[in-house]
Amino acid sequence: MGKSTIITSQKKFRNLLDKSITARELTFVAALMLCLTPFVSPPVALLIGFAIAQFTGHSFLHLNHKAISFLLKVSVVGLGFGMNVQSAVNAGKEGILFTIASITGTLGLGLLLGRFLKIEKKTSHLISCGTAICGGSAIAAISPLIKAEEKQISVALGAIFILNSIALFLFPFIGHQLHLSQMQFGLWSAIAIHDTSSVVGAANKYGAEALQVATTVKLARALWIIPVALLTTVFFKTGKQKIKIPYFIGLFVLAMIINTYLPIIHPVSACIVDVAKIGLTVTLFLIGAGLSRSVLKSVGAKPLIQGIILWVVISAVALFAVMHLAA
Repeated sequence: MGKSTIITSQKKFRNLLDKSITARELTFVAALMLCLTPFVSPPVALLIGFAIAQFTGHSFLHLNHKAISFLLKVSVVGLGFGMNVQSAVNAGKEGILFTIASITGTLGLGLLLGRFLKIEKKTSHLISCGTAICGGSAIAAISPLIKAEEKQISVALGAIFILNSIALFLFPFIGHQLHLSQMQFGLWSAIAIHDTSSVVGAANKYGAEALQVATTVKLARALWIIPVALLTTVFFKTGKQKIKIPYFIGLFVLAMIINTYLPIIHPVSACIVDVAKIGLTVTLFLIGAGLSRSVLKSVGAKPLIQGIILWVVISAVALFAVMHLAA
């Protein structure tokens, strides 16, 4: 084979590769644009993203984490413009005891399971914190405190996101089958679903009151990152480290106050809430698009088993509690 023939073949290969990459990017952008329409619900957006991850791949994977973090925070703050302060306070009071009991119990059980299954200590702790508090946000906050390696963080995030995806579909179905009230479902989803995005997505599908209860309780739960992070530094003896405080929760509270005490803003508030829900749909699309085959394979059996057991236990106990103790 002559030199000119080899060069020609290489050029053809590059052209073919370029066309493939272009087609992949166009597919991703088209799917993203579809998620901006009212025809795609958050659960469907998650499925579309997951399909993209499996068949064409995420064209902008290096930007995915930052995009998810930003969109989730903006969307949650936007949802605050559709909520009332007094209702939120009542929901917070209802959920405080459930929150304390569930976080303490989950962290304790996670510690025991990690030792029993002989899972690497840092990975086990990240999975426990993600399950107990607020999924990926908790893992992101805790991982630098224990100086976790990228592989440990990826395994914990993978396990949490897989279970989150299942919960988004499973919880509304169970709630309807058991005829849970809006309050009951809101509390249950806020306690038992890991990530804020999936909590809001599931509660939004269930009803407006469930959405308000779930969002308020989940964000109040997220503040527990601070005491858990402090205990983590003691447990792992890492000394003084900077703790990432979820400041956007303050903006969420401010949005609720504005919506409650400035009625003149109500016509605008409705538009903000609609945009926030679209933002949430796109967030779940991006989460699904990040669940590539390599992410799924990297989790491994034991960490996933720990995550499943923790999730099943907290879900079952929380469900029993809200059915018998919540109105």
